[in-house]
Amino acid sequence: MIFRLDERLVFPEPQLAEPDGLLAVGGDLSSERLILAYQHGVFPWYSDDTPILWYAPHERFVLYPDELHVSKSMRKVLQSGVFTVTKNQVFEQVIAACSLVPREDQDGTWITDDMQQAYINLYQLGHAHSYEVWQDSELVGGLYGVHAGKVFCGESMFSKVSNASKTALITLCQSEAYNLIDCQVHTEHLESLGARFIDRDAYLHILQS
Repeated sequence: MIFRLDERLVFPEPQLAEPDGLLAVGGDLSSERLILAYQHGVFPWYSDDTPILWYAPHERFVLYPDELHVSKSMRKVLQSGVFTVTKNQVFEQVIAACSLVPREDQDGTWITDDMQQAYINLYQLGHAHSYEVWQDSELVGGLYGVHAGKVFCGESMFSKVSNASKTALITLCQSEAYNLIDCQVHTEHLESLGARFIDRDAYLHILQS
């Protein structure tokens, strides 16, 4: 059963989600609702031609920071000093760049203008963060996401040069600020770095601990 949200700030239990993870439709992207969603293992994912869709997958694709795989070649990149990494310096530029990344089997972007503004609002409240990767004073990669306790819910990343987004992710994992990185969507790239699936109950236990 797919639930329809109204003006009340409440979500159904994640266990009630459809097999594809779809839990609810509607509501809004207010900061209060988004914070509540992430605290309950729910996130929005939709496009301009659909209403707001809220997902709570039965399996979560996650990365434990201490399970991160860093290849020898990547270690050399990190040690070379070719990149400089900052945090929360140009959040708006990072989310804008992420919105332009082409996605496989997807026309357009799910990072709509409304979504961008909603996460900028979260950033201004201290709930969303960006990691920026610079090369010769140019922004060449980065990622952004939302923190919920000791979980970092990664929303998107981009890379204009090889290894830039990977550098951002490694820096995030090595920050020791989080017990878990929620990658949300499976990719072979993230799997090669050590990400794996865990069931929803295990995810919620970490989220609420």
